[in-house]
Amino acid sequence: MRTHLLSAVAALAVVAANGPAWADEAAAQRWIDDEFQPSVLSKEEQLEEMRWFIEAAQPYAGLEINVLSEGIPTHQYESDVLTQAFEEITGIKVNHQILGEGEVVQAVQTQMQTNRNLYDAYVNDSDLIGTHSRLQQAYPLSDMMEGPWADVTSPTLDLDDFMGIEFTTGPDGKLYQLPDQQFVNLYWFRKDWFDNEEYQAAFREKYGYDLGVPVNWSAYEDIAEFFTNDIGEIDGSTVYGHMDYGKRAPDLGWRMTDAWLSMAGAGSPGTPNGVPIDEWGIRMEAGTCNPVGASVERGGAANGPAAVYAIRKWDEWLRAYAPPQAASYDFYQSLPALSQGNVAQQIFWYSAFTADMVKPRSEGNNTVDEDGMPLWRMAPSPHGPYWEEGQKVGYQDVGSWTFLNSTPEDRAKAAWLYAQFVTSKTVDTKKSHVGLTFARDSTVRGESFTERAPRLGGLIEFYRSPDRTAWTPTGINVPDYPKLAQIWWQQIGNVNSGSATPQEAMDALAAEMDDTMARMEQADVSANVYGGCGPRLNEPQDAAFWFENGGAKPKLENEKPQGMTVNYDDLVARWQDAQ
Repeated sequence: MRTHLLSAVAALAVVAANGPAWADEAAAQRWIDDEFQPSVLSKEEQLEEMRWFIEAAQPYAGLEINVLSEGIPTHQYESDVLTQAFEEITGIKVNHQILGEGEVVQAVQTQMQTNRNLYDAYVNDSDLIGTHSRLQQAYPLSDMMEGPWADVTSPTLDLDDFMGIEFTTGPDGKLYQLPDQQFVNLYWFRKDWFDNEEYQAAFREKYGYDLGVPVNWSAYEDIAEFFTNDIGEIDGSTVYGHMDYGKRAPDLGWRMTDAWLSMAGAGSPGTPNGVPIDEWGIRMEAGTCNPVGASVERGGAANGPAAVYAIRKWDEWLRAYAPPQAASYDFYQSLPALSQGNVAQQIFWYSAFTADMVKPRSEGNNTVDEDGMPLWRMAPSPHGPYWEEGQKVGYQDVGSWTFLNSTPEDRAKAAWLYAQFVTSKTVDTKKSHVGLTFARDSTVRGESFTERAPRLGGLIEFYRSPDRTAWTPTGINVPDYPKLAQIWWQQIGNVNSGSATPQEAMDALAAEMDDTMARMEQADVSANVYGGCGPRLNEPQDAAFWFENGGAKPKLENEKPQGMTVNYDDLVARWQDAQ
């Protein structure tokens, strides 16, 4: 990253000395030669793609636009490097601002509520697809590409190559967002510790099965207990069997809505999201667009036995097996803590952290060896006792370019050019090497990632495998993501603080979601705010009715079945065979 920053600073100095940078084929060739390698395209193909951008951008040369995204390495690279390349090649200046994820969601919500053009485009999670398709405040890209934006839509865009397109398509079949990057929550573990023969023998003697990648939460809990209490210390340092975060902040809510409940088994089978009950516990009948409730009494599952079990395990494991300070960490603080090298495993680990986890030991990363090879691996997420075949396995974050119709069309078209530029095949491979958050199938299957795969701990093997489709974002059951998401972190925070039990917190959460959706229903019925697809809540019924009639799953007598594990090398071999 330092090299990229220096090259960007040098380019800025040239611009300052020579005046504004206008569309320039020579600049395109220079960026192709000096920065945009490797690529799945030849240099000739890259230049041809850039010629199209130069021509299409001519009406907008000299325009200055503003875009917003959250702060992960991928977007930092876009902000630091690709904006400069885009300006030199097209003549369009982009101010690419970086803020926290919560602030990005707030900005999107504010622009939708006020119709004031705060930003010309957002990299906004596809989790809002249910919101954008209902509120109709985002430009439907399918319509725009075939109509008013046809002249600024690249002939080499190749939508079929984007892995997250199904997640950015609304129930009306229209594309509302263009994937920019995506990453998954997977299981992370110290393979060097798991391969230790002494630890393997001790684990088998105590638990009766092999130390390996946990298939279910029972095995994860056993491994957490084993490393925390039985091993306790490695090379003179205290070690822990689990890592997570618990700070009362918006990302604590996403920690749960990002498939935690469905990993436990709270939702229904069905992909990309459960039908009729999704991972938020919201019920929406198949073939309809109207959510009918989140609480068990209305046919949902947000406060059902599986959801309460999920929250209880999060809280128990955080207190019993994680480093003491983890309860006060947020999403961003949990990464550097893991790189200290004192944690055996993490059940809910985002692959967006891969770029930092492959840094050398000289930069403070104790989870690689002296040659920079990872001592860790990533593997599929284990599932809880309520999970059943056909349910999603985990979460896939698909950060996607979103254009609100409160943005003037000329500015939106210039921003659409920028969005296509930073996701183009010319640029995408190099950008993916920096951020390791893949959007294109051709990129992850490219030769350069075949060569780099051994240093990435299973990331490439996972993304090339058919398993990746079982990790999905929030879907269309959620009618208004900004309004509902803020409920979660506040209620879950009450569990961490000790002011509510998991059952009390989830009862309150489900009730508040139903109350919020009731107000949405009223707004939709009276003013068509949600295009007729707002909630239409079921009348409350006794919980027993829904337990017997396709609602939340009833409480299991045994929530800790026998632990199950698989051998990591066998798992990777299966992935490779499936490719």
